[in-house]
Amino acid sequence: MGDAFFHIDLDAFFASVEILDHPEYKGKPLIIGTPGPRHVASTCSYEARKYGVHSAMPMTTALRLCPDAICVKGRMKRYSEMSRSVMGIIKAFAPGFLQVSIDEAFLDLTGMERIYPLPGKAARLLKDEIRNETGLTVSIGVAASRFVAKLASDYRKPDGLTIVPHGKEEAFVDAIGLRKLWGIGESTYQSLMRKGLITPQLIRRRSEEELQRMLGTSSGSYIFKAVRGIDPGIYQGEAKERSISTEKTFYPDLLGMDAIDSYLLEMSQEVMFRALDEKKIPRTVGIKIRYGDFTTLSAQDTPNKPVYSSNDVYTIARTLFRSRYGGQGVRLLGVVLSGLYDGEDVEQPDFFSQHEERERRLEKTILTLSQHGSRIIRARNLRPGE
Repeated sequence: MGDAFFHIDLDAFFASVEILDHPEYKGKPLIIGTPGPRHVASTCSYEARKYGVHSAMPMTTALRLCPDAICVKGRMKRYSEMSRSVMGIIKAFAPGFLQVSIDEAFLDLTGMERIYPLPGKAARLLKDEIRNETGLTVSIGVAASRFVAKLASDYRKPDGLTIVPHGKEEAFVDAIGLRKLWGIGESTYQSLMRKGLITPQLIRRRSEEELQRMLGTSSGSYIFKAVRGIDPGIYQGEAKERSISTEKTFYPDLLGMDAIDSYLLEMSQEVMFRALDEKKIPRTVGIKIRYGDFTTLSAQDTPNKPVYSSNDVYTIARTLFRSRYGGQGVRLLGVVLSGLYDGEDVEQPDFFSQHEERERRLEKTILTLSQHGSRIIRARNLRPGE
């Protein structure tokens, strides 16, 4: 079998969970997000996508395109619970597990030929197990690298399975075309179009040095490898230390601090809910930013006290982002918790830790209420006019 990677991607995850809990939404355009000029669509059902709605789109635009859509506020606790169930199934399937975000993960099945001699059959077994256990569907891409596996998982969504045999990576890249080649933002795509490089085949005629001169060092190297189906190294290896992280890629690039803040808040809630589920307390909060030209920045902060709530995570992540942000469109955004240790409650409570205790209790109350179907949002996170 050689190198074999699975990329498992939950189909329209937040929307699918809402449809699972509310069957009356099935077959209807559904948008996860709060109506209002300062909000963005978190995700949407495939019925809404037919109208041109996509994640990170301003809600005013989404509702103009699809005025009859059902709008639902997100329930991050519920999504985290369902994610944990799915990831538990994936993790038990094979040891080479790497969770990338709340709704996607990689499996490395390299060297497991005796257990799974046919990767396609193994992928179908995994898909069936996830559907039977959770009621959710996933799309799986199978390839000799994580990069091509990620491209493949998106090829036949929803509920898809695409296998790219070793040696057929270039042919697969040509089949999906330049427009759908993961990681290429609008500005890079337009630059390639202006230079007449309208297909992967034409780009492969150029050397890496030529592409670097045209597009910049990072962008040129990325494109040179991507059109050949060579992993550019975005998902190489696992973290050196135990961490809880999430990241999201945006197409088109994410613009505007209101939209960025919305996603930072959503991601902060996601990673903290996962930490609470695992009974972990983080010491360090980090962020990751990738711009349209593939420039990637990261930053982290370890405050002088543990991080006890999603509000703590969001405050730190937001400050870190503003200290690094250059005003460009954001291609990828990530939040990570590290320095994890076992714990549930505020350590050594005293008079000066009363605020942390209240925050922790409030967080647990929000999670409990969310778990039972209530939709709770802190007043400080409400936008003007809500």
